[in-house]
Amino acid sequence: MGPMTEAAAALLYALAWTAARLPWPVLRALADVMAWLSRASNGREARVARRNLELVRPDLAPAAREALLRAILRTTSRQAFETLRLWTRPAARNLADITEVHGEALFDAALADGRGLIVAAPHMGNWELLNQWLAAKTALAILYRPPESAMGEAFLRRVRANAGGQVEQVRAEAAGVRTLLKRLQRGGVVGILPDQQPRVGDGAFAPFFGRAALTMTLLGRLAARSGARVLFAWCERLPGTGSPRFALHVAEAPEGIADPDPARAVVALNAGVEAIARRDFAQYQWTYKRYKYRPPASGETNPYKPAP
Repeated sequence: MGPMTEAAAALLYALAWTAARLPWPVLRALADVMAWLSRASNGREARVARRNLELVRPDLAPAAREALLRAILRTTSRQAFETLRLWTRPAARNLADITEVHGEALFDAALADGRGLIVAAPHMGNWELLNQWLAAKTALAILYRPPESAMGEAFLRRVRANAGGQVEQVRAEAAGVRTLLKRLQRGGVVGILPDQQPRVGDGAFAPFFGRAALTMTLLGRLAARSGARVLFAWCERLPGTGSPRFALHVAEAPEGIADPDPARAVVALNAGVEAIARRDFAQYQWTYKRYKYRPPASGETNPYKPAP
């Protein structure tokens, strides 16, 4: 990356740092205004979340779905401002926001096992804070899909370095996958966002909230080839009106997640993510087009496209 790109990323970081220094009540109010504007203007996030709720919660009356939509948009906006603070404050200060930890003994036992460990971290609560907790426990590599702009990638690398030097950021490409496999075979730790939609041809369809969703086969392949353990982990936001507080959870992955048959492995993977998302619908990332790709020969079309 060139010096101009790095300079632009540094400026963006300075702006993020400045915004994050506002008192939390101010940031929360700004987030709630953004959520209201998104819903009032039928912005992209509102449209996608509304469509997702129509797909996965047909049991709800329209008014109940709109109420849930409002909660999702508020949570999504507040998380954006939370993340600015996490990215620009010392990691030790951020970790003080985790007031409950469940399953830490399970995580420690998996580390001591020495077989390698895959941490599946769904888009639930605040996954950036989870990254910092993991980095405080052990060295790890996290798989990420780089932004389209070079400046965006430079900014992302800068802010995620806040988790400490123990985090290696690995691009989601062939060379990156080989890096992850080697790390696991040496007994290392890898973090993967398991509900990120893969490219067509790089995944398999499996039920997710009762609908077929293209799902990554990578996690299951890595687990099967390396023999590594798989745990789910997430940072769940606790209720309250003050500064955000979180409960961190570590849980066993469903049986079958490392099945050599990718079709079975993705079913187990989605079952694990769905169980976590059901804990609090509003804290899951419903602003993502999870059902964009449809199974071949199903006759279904992209549900996010307007009707002709």
